[in-house]
Amino acid sequence: MDVMKSIEAEQMKDGVESFRAGDTVRVHFTIVEGKTERVQVYEGLVIAIQNGGISRTFTVRKMSYGVGVERIFPLHSPRIQKIEMVRKGRVRRAKLYYIRDRVGKSAKVRELVRKKVHAKTEKAG
Repeated sequence: MDVMKSIEAEQMKDGVESFRAGDTVRVHFTIVEGKTERVQVYEGLVIAIQNGGISRTFTVRKMSYGVGVERIFPLHSPRIQKIEMVRKGRVRRAKLYYIRDRVGKSAKVRELVRKKVHAKTEKAG
């Protein structure tokens, strides 16, 4: 089993930006059409992350001409050029499958706004 773990660790990408369900991401994915390759940008809401080591995947949902389109990306795929974080979402679930049934404003996810914590300055007396 140690051999399998070492092979998986070797194939995993380093420096993958961390994101969670509810975040809006922009995935730069290489598409191969015959002999030509091009990079397609797919932007949408992360509705699920399946944890499975090297076979870890995440599902991104976007609206295209009024139709919901979902795509499952393998996180450690060599075809993924980069994953950009567009905005952080504020959700209370790990899987956001309920978004599929929502239409309009109710299908939106609130943005996570973190308050800045200021360090208190102590007066030397």
